[in-house]
Amino acid sequence: MDAVAEAIPVKRRQVEVQRVSPQTLNGQRQVLILGRGKFAKACWETLYPDREFSRRVIGFVENKIGCVEECVNDPGIVGTFDELPELVERYKVGMIVVCLDDHRSSLPIQMLLDLKVAGIEVVDGHRLFEEITGRLSIDSLRPSALIFSSGFKRQRMTMIMKRSVDVFLAGLSLLVTAPFLLLVACLIALDSPGPVFYRQLRVGLNAQPFTILKFRSMSNDAEVNGPRWAEAKDPRVSRVGQWMRKWRIDEIPQFMNVLKGEMSIVGPRPERPVFVHDLSKTIPYYDIRHTVRPGITGWAQVMFRYASSQEDSHFKLQYDLYYVKNLSAWLDIKTMVKTLRVLVKGEGAR
Repeated sequence: MDAVAEAIPVKRRQVEVQRVSPQTLNGQRQVLILGRGKFAKACWETLYPDREFSRRVIGFVENKIGCVEECVNDPGIVGTFDELPELVERYKVGMIVVCLDDHRSSLPIQMLLDLKVAGIEVVDGHRLFEEITGRLSIDSLRPSALIFSSGFKRQRMTMIMKRSVDVFLAGLSLLVTAPFLLLVACLIALDSPGPVFYRQLRVGLNAQPFTILKFRSMSNDAEVNGPRWAEAKDPRVSRVGQWMRKWRIDEIPQFMNVLKGEMSIVGPRPERPVFVHDLSKTIPYYDIRHTVRPGITGWAQVMFRYASSQEDSHFKLQYDLYYVKNLSAWLDIKTMVKTLRVLVKGEGAR
């Protein structure tokens, strides 16, 4: 998918844009964006809604002036690489954001080094993009950026704590809601013919398949013509199913999957093998999401709407990779707090 089209979520997508972290821009002067290719354009158009960032941007610095496409509220090209020191002095620049499509062939290494040691902050565009949006821009992301990044840590104590919290919360939730779940089971049985529970094959940790357990929210013959993405106001959803999906009640039996070690409370949502097979061919780095246990809720779920197409899955993967890269107890807590807000409002169900 074209990186430019991918990075225009302002009007077409309902995306929650985070405020830039204080340590990134606090005390900085003006900002120059080094580059004018696809990633520079995509980065600017995605970060533009954050006024704390965009009001500091002077413009783009290109290798050489040429004919380029305009982008949303384009600040314009203010000069070339050769003029970089002069531009820094003229505009009192405190930060240079490197957004080149190919660093190896055009990055002015010595010039940037001279500016760096002179006190100018030189920031990788991918890092800034990640800090502001809470996702990774996968279309222009090079493998080396992931290899040499500071993320993807799996500290033993963190993982032990995560698993312990999963078991405690899953067991407690099933115990407390047992009478209510019995009532829900009766309503499902009375509403439409078919089993109370719905079992479906999903892809989990290390790409291993497992059977997910949910309350049945669709008619028993919902996929007689084969698997397909869920739709808004999906006609296959039963009357009780619409109510359950609004408040995510159909997801509660997945706590059994958590107790079995197949899922976590927080993690990337597990997909069906047929969709994983297709998505892994078209979306870069898709399989990275299988390096952690899938979750009942996840960073992508609270930051983006329900995925109903390959394009949506492409976008949500950026949030999934952010979670995998920055996995921590704090991010899990933040995700659960956002999940509670979604549950209270009954948002995003299908």
